[in-house]
Amino acid sequence: MSERTLGSGVEHVLNYLKRRQLENPGFLYAMEDDCGNVFWADPTCRLNYTYFGDTVVFDTMYRRGKRYQVPFAAFTGFNHHGQPLLFGCALILNESESSFAWLFHTWLQAMSAPPPPSITVEPDRLIQVAVSQVFCQTRLRFSQPLIFKETEEKLAHLYQSHPSFESEFINCVTETETAAEFEASWDILVRRYYLQDNDWLQSIYNARQQWVRVFIRDAFYGELSTNEESSSLNSFFQGFVDASTTMQTLIQQHDKAIDSWREKELKADYEAIHSTPVMKTPSPMEKQAASLYTRAAFNKFQDEFVETLANPASRISDSGTHTTYRVAKFGEVHKGHTVNFDALEVKAICSCQMFEYSGIICRHILAVFRANNVSTLPSRYLLRRWTKSAKTRGIEEQPEFSNSCQESLTVCFNNLRQEATKYVEEGAKSIQIYKVAMDALDEAAKKVVAASNKFRGATPGTTLPNGDPYPSEEARETTSAMNLPGGEKERTILELTTELERTGQRCEVYRANLLSILRDMEEQKFQLSLKVQTARLSLKE
Repeated sequence: MSERTLGSGVEHVLNYLKRRQLENPGFLYAMEDDCGNVFWADPTCRLNYTYFGDTVVFDTMYRRGKRYQVPFAAFTGFNHHGQPLLFGCALILNESESSFAWLFHTWLQAMSAPPPPSITVEPDRLIQVAVSQVFCQTRLRFSQPLIFKETEEKLAHLYQSHPSFESEFINCVTETETAAEFEASWDILVRRYYLQDNDWLQSIYNARQQWVRVFIRDAFYGELSTNEESSSLNSFFQGFVDASTTMQTLIQQHDKAIDSWREKELKADYEAIHSTPVMKTPSPMEKQAASLYTRAAFNKFQDEFVETLANPASRISDSGTHTTYRVAKFGEVHKGHTVNFDALEVKAICSCQMFEYSGIICRHILAVFRANNVSTLPSRYLLRRWTKSAKTRGIEEQPEFSNSCQESLTVCFNNLRQEATKYVEEGAKSIQIYKVAMDALDEAAKKVVAASNKFRGATPGTTLPNGDPYPSEEARETTSAMNLPGGEKERTILELTTELERTGQRCEVYRANLLSILRDMEEQKFQLSLKVQTARLSLKE
């Protein structure tokens, strides 16, 4: 794509972003000075991150020079159904350490939350350096599928002349259980195919700590599938953005992908609540998991649970409440795993580290639980992000709420405004939804007023038993001050005067915020009327 075409395409995207921000004040976008790199995220992206920001994928599949016409990138993750979800998007017109660092900083500010515990990126030096600068405490992983794909391209002649190489290479990376086993397997592979001097293999071997399973499985990456080859770094936009997508059609495909995945998530939410999976055993643990997990998470758990029948636990050492077991499949003792079990705390750690990696307990620990008559899953092994209630947290569980609101009422206002904006956006999608939203708002308003009265005590307008109006809090404090000695009166008056000034300042902030909300609501009303008029015109046609 020529620079001229690229420039007009960027202008097209910027016009879309400006329009979206006018329609929804919670929509954020930013442009890097001089470089032209662009970032954007809607309120749903930020909400997604508060629920599922425990691992992030930075998808740069569509960078220029990779047969794609759009320099497009996306921050994605996985929801409680194992489906991809979006945390934000970007256009990367300039590829440098500083530009990637700018993008990561901008994205993190937009999320208004701590950095992710882990992130997956393509094996690129510029991105790696920027990640280390911005997310210094975040665990970095290179995309294994991309490395497999690039290895196939770099060693195309070997893949054609020796078809068995691919399976041997994948097994070396994914099936080895210890670092020593991997090193030995890699050495055999390199020698067998005379690849000692191959620069590509040497480079990915040097980076093995960032992509080989045995070195990264102690960190959480949120993948229900253990088959690395089946996962894809760009899964959110796969099927929507491809080699034929231009800058002019990018936004249309971008919106289609978002609508498609949100529809799939809603369908999965409904199925999780209204359908019951088939039990394969009479175990109360399986029943417990079925009642709590989403369907995708339960299916993974059930596979592991059923496998305990073929993976008996054998005790190999015992020290008080701590016992060590060896768990292996019948006939495959050499592939067994070690489980350390604490009977007092009902806690187990397995050498396979599947729970640490995926958040679903492995068959080896489940086999030890079976041997010790543990009939239900301890709460520490029920990761909330895989449950049906992953997105229904109470206020006290919201990541920012308690600390932020104690620090600043403005932060409270911004939090409420973001949620209200999202609510308005959903409520204006149709007349039917609008009516439901208005009824819900009326009910919510009553609850807010009731809570306000409760925390303030009786309010002006209520009456005392003798029929006199109940004085305001300020009036009661002033009346009490009149009965105090002279010095205390002056101090109390000074305190009340100061409080009055602070209250006046808060009122000004509230008034400005209220006017801002009213303007937003008027804008939403205007947008809704436009949609209604458009619908009427289309019906007439």
